[in-house]
Amino acid sequence: MLENIEINPLLERLPPHLKQFIKPQNYELYTYQDQAVWRHVMRKNVDFLSKVAHGSYLDGLKKTGISIDNIPSMYGMNRILKEIGWAAVAVDGFIPPAAFMEFQAYKILVIAADIRKLDNIEYTPAPDIIHEAAGHAPIIASPDYAEYLRRFGEIGSKAISSAHDHEMYEAVRKISILKETRSEKQNPELDSEIAAAEAEIERLQNKKVEPSEMSLIRNLHWWTVEYGLVGTLDHPKLYGAGLLSSLGESKSCLEPEVEKRPYTLMQHTRILILLVSNHTCM
Repeated sequence: MLENIEINPLLERLPPHLKQFIKPQNYELYTYQDQAVWRHVMRKNVDFLSKVAHGSYLDGLKKTGISIDNIPSMYGMNRILKEIGWAAVAVDGFIPPAAFMEFQAYKILVIAADIRKLDNIEYTPAPDIIHEAAGHAPIIASPDYAEYLRRFGEIGSKAISSAHDHEMYEAVRKISILKETRSEKQNPELDSEIAAAEAEIERLQNKKVEPSEMSLIRNLHWWTVEYGLVGTLDHPKLYGAGLLSSLGESKSCLEPEVEKRPYTLMQHTRILILLVSNHTCM
């Protein structure tokens, strides 16, 4: 399978337990509507993000060769990412957090090959190629950020998960699939399943549990890599991949009524020290 997509030597270093998550992109299966969704989101995003995103985003789009007009292929992305010391693989939606982190430790960008449906054009409930390729890849072109991701993955792949983490992962995965399915076909039974899945996530979120190592590193990833802002509270710039790939989120997060909280290096360090010290003691 890897022979069909591999053009980057970094992929040869991957252990078998990670290779099992890799799937062919099957570029020929993207429809005209899929390509139109990509063009619409990218044109809207690039126009808006040129004003509100950190400058490294637009520079990164050029360096990684991501086109506004066409869904990127793994072949093309690997050929260009190879020049900055990274690689990319296609996967089928969600993969376990530990595997996701370990891919990063190997300097591999994990990309969900699917693309959001027309009904979810502003924000997709499930990972897709717009989020992964247009959100994450451009920032990796920054050497400091790329090294941050690698170290992040190195630590995260060693973090210990709890049973609660597994339950939350499965619950989020389930509701994402259900909501993406609803964009294709709507029916009362499906709406009922979604309501039950949302209730289960709320139950898990309200459950009093001691945070695991994985939950701490996952939260740090969420606050920085996915939904981070940089700059000042008065004039923030978009930097997280979740913001850089969503028409809706990129605009709404800058509204005055949305609270922005400062994030310090000390907060970051406390989490990493806890993880490292726990493993040192063991």
